[in-house]
Amino acid sequence: MTRAAAEHYERILAANYTWMLGGDLAPIAAGQGELLTGLGVAPTTTSAVAVDLGCGPGNQSLALAGLGFSRVLAVDTSRILLAELAEHAAGLPAIEPVFGDIRKVLPELTAPGEVAVVVCMGDTLTHLSTKDDVSALLAEIARALAPGGRLVVTYRDLTETLHGIDRFIPIRSTDDRVFTCFLEYPDDDTVLVHDLLHVHDGTGWTQHVGSYPKLRIAPTWLAERCRDVGLTVEHNRTGARGLQILAARKD
Repeated sequence: MTRAAAEHYERILAANYTWMLGGDLAPIAAGQGELLTGLGVAPTTTSAVAVDLGCGPGNQSLALAGLGFSRVLAVDTSRILLAELAEHAAGLPAIEPVFGDIRKVLPELTAPGEVAVVVCMGDTLTHLSTKDDVSALLAEIARALAPGGRLVVTYRDLTETLHGIDRFIPIRSTDDRVFTCFLEYPDDDTVLVHDLLHVHDGTGWTQHVGSYPKLRIAPTWLAERCRDVGLTVEHNRTGARGLQILAARKD
């Protein structure tokens, strides 16, 4: 994750992340479990290891634990989100919150060929600094996966350039919070996201604003990079909430 993105999460997004998703993590985790099952994700041994890169408050980590993985390494750069994950994971010893950089954590915590599944979901991949970082991370994932192991990625395809008022995107609004973002395009590989959050404290509204870059990743480009590191792409489609879904297997 870029430094700008990490700081933006700590200042604005982390405390509002679960609210942005709808406010109740249990049904979200259940939906993620159904998605992963449909993509063929399941533990094949009693000691199967899963890695959740960019775990956030625990949507995927809770799903993976529910599917029966004996160890779920839940990695994020936000201590706020990891603390929330720890609360949700109370009583689930399989889940291990890890504060760390997703680009470095796999060789630090796993042995080659040890991991049954790696998930990198909810737009995490677009938070990396460069496309070279994406390629390097895919190589580390391929190294960590066991034969037959799976990778699942979800992210937003931001390659289409929006114009005019189409660049204003409503995220969510309730009686006490209104969240909108605005997009700019500094170059072919990057979109600059400006977040505008208005919070009502009972007496008036307060505005919180911030910006951070995201990578523009085309589905065909990501599929090709997976093939470059020896992963066979089995699914590459658009799913719920406009997220692109890629699932690949290590032969």
